[in-house]
Amino acid sequence: MSPFRPGRRTFALRTAALPLAMSGPLAALASTASAQQPEAAWPVRPVRMITGSVGGTSDIIARFTAHRLSERWKQQVLVDNRAGLGGIIGSQIGAKAAPDGYTLIVGQIGTHASANVLYKNLGYDQLRDFVPISLMSNSAIALVVHPSVPVNNLKEFIAFARAKPGMTYASAGGATSSQLSGELFNLVAGTKLLHVPYKGSGFALPAVMSGETQSAFLASSTVATQVRGGKLRAIAVLSKERFPGTPDIPSTTEQGVPGLEANVWFGLFAPAGMSRALVTRINRDVVGVLGTPEAREALLAAGAEPTPTTPEAFAAFQKSEIAKWTRVIREAGIKVE
Repeated sequence: MSPFRPGRRTFALRTAALPLAMSGPLAALASTASAQQPEAAWPVRPVRMITGSVGGTSDIIARFTAHRLSERWKQQVLVDNRAGLGGIIGSQIGAKAAPDGYTLIVGQIGTHASANVLYKNLGYDQLRDFVPISLMSNSAIALVVHPSVPVNNLKEFIAFARAKPGMTYASAGGATSSQLSGELFNLVAGTKLLHVPYKGSGFALPAVMSGETQSAFLASSTVATQVRGGKLRAIAVLSKERFPGTPDIPSTTEQGVPGLEANVWFGLFAPAGMSRALVTRINRDVVGVLGTPEAREALLAAGAEPTPTTPEAFAAFQKSEIAKWTRVIREAGIKVE
């Protein structure tokens, strides 16, 4: 943080009047002040937060966070929705932005954990071209079945699926978190579920409700209403513990199958090269916003749990996600059509 606070015109005027030939410690001091002054005053104009399509979970989380940050920063934080390729188009734009704090990117599994192994000409590197600021939220992936499937818990489902190779599961699309979850399930549980991709969860959900597919891996918030209404049967959430938004659905770990963790997470990134001071400042405020009871209530209503972290913890989490999903993609032979 610069010792020269914004608004101290005396220092600025005197610096401007110094001879062009100044050198030594005085020149170094002026140069340092000049470099630090804009950062100390940040933000002095609106900040852009790039996310995916309007109405999705990432959009809801981005808008809540942006509104609260606007109040803290006394500058507008504008949500910039960039639909296409599961958020990859927005990340491509964000990777090329200046690392000055005025462009932030909401990323997730598809843009910052599996993208580099799935796309040959991605246009960015998910580690090299971004700096992690904070994890924002997690949502649980739920395994659900059509009521006609004669299983009531995870062990029964695994036994049934092993006995019927080619049993189908619906996903929200190829290479989405729901397909990745299904293929992780196959690898860990030793099943051979057949993937049936749809153009989004809005199509996959009716497919399993109608019996067109026998099961599905979808966000717990997407299936909660249908589970309560008896139109679907929830077998498990793919996590170590039960998800707070759907506490009645047992986890895979508590049902005796560890290693089946697959969450839909969202995190805040900035273009690579941002100063450590700005990363720390933005992280502090994001953690402050997402750590409130108001944030927990609002995000749980949208099917997500706020999970703010330090930049270091988020970076470690991202690397672990990259390693996990790279293995799943390669072993399962997942390809982008």
